[in-house]
Amino acid sequence: MTTDTTGTQAGATTASPAPPSDHHAAPPGADDRSRRTWRGTLAALPWIGPSLALIALIVLFPAGVMIFNSTRDISQSGVDRGSAGLENYADVFAIDALPRVLLNTVVWVVVVVGLTVVISLALANFLDKQFPGRQLVRLAVIVPWAASVVMTTTVVYYGLQPNYGIFNQFLADIGILEVGDYGFTKNATSAFIVAIVVAVFVSLPFTTYTILAGLQAVPHEVVEAARMDGASRSRTYFSVILPQLKPALSVAALINIINVFNSLPILRIMTGSIPGYDADITTTLIFKLIQSDRRVDLASALSVVNFAIVILVIVAYMRIVKPMKGVDE
Repeated sequence: MTTDTTGTQAGATTASPAPPSDHHAAPPGADDRSRRTWRGTLAALPWIGPSLALIALIVLFPAGVMIFNSTRDISQSGVDRGSAGLENYADVFAIDALPRVLLNTVVWVVVVVGLTVVISLALANFLDKQFPGRQLVRLAVIVPWAASVVMTTTVVYYGLQPNYGIFNQFLADIGILEVGDYGFTKNATSAFIVAIVVAVFVSLPFTTYTILAGLQAVPHEVVEAARMDGASRSRTYFSVILPQLKPALSVAALINIINVFNSLPILRIMTGSIPGYDADITTTLIFKLIQSDRRVDLASALSVVNFAIVILVIVAYMRIVKPMKGVDE
């Protein structure tokens, strides 16, 4: 019996090794997709170009100038005397009133935003019900939003003036004040509290309507299913409706945080005549550094610090609250 090795040898000689696989090779069509993406971007530029230019003009350019000025030595007359390095930042943190100002800022933002969200939630639930004259009430809620913040604050400011303020006289007539000569706007604490009340008042319309839109987006089928399962009204609200409102509540709170943090007119009008910094937040302190001390460089440094604080607050808020979790998923 003989062994046939010719077939095996032929197979060995004719077989060729497989080419090594290239794991880094681009997938087919990747270049085409990249070119299409670039073409789409270029085609969109005429439409988004004006918006980008506007953002660069009114946001990026002033921010760049602010950061640049914060590192310069600028005289009170506005003359740039050269680089100051980080000296302006050191001077900012050396301001004696800075701890009180930072504390006022925290109280201002937390109290105004907290009260605004809670009151707006109650108003939105009320306006979501059917009752006679609902449209008129909804229009009335918009009034503080339509009116000028400066005008509203000015009316309250003069209404609380001692001796001739209409609000002071009303409080005296109903027995809360003995006489109408108490200077609400002359004391740092009372003026700060009144400013908080005004800030909440002018913030209610936007927040209320944002939450109301969220309420009207809650599927009625889900609410009806919960009630058919025997859930009480309170259980249905806190377990079904309120979780559905998380995106609306979170966005409303975030926008209020940004607006209230950078609010100037209300505190400027209400507490601007009070000496010292007991009723100031970082934004009003920046204004005083520019207007009273004429320290543009120092005000620019504090503005950069203020901006950094806002960014950190927003990032922390987004990471903790996750306002769009469950919506984008």
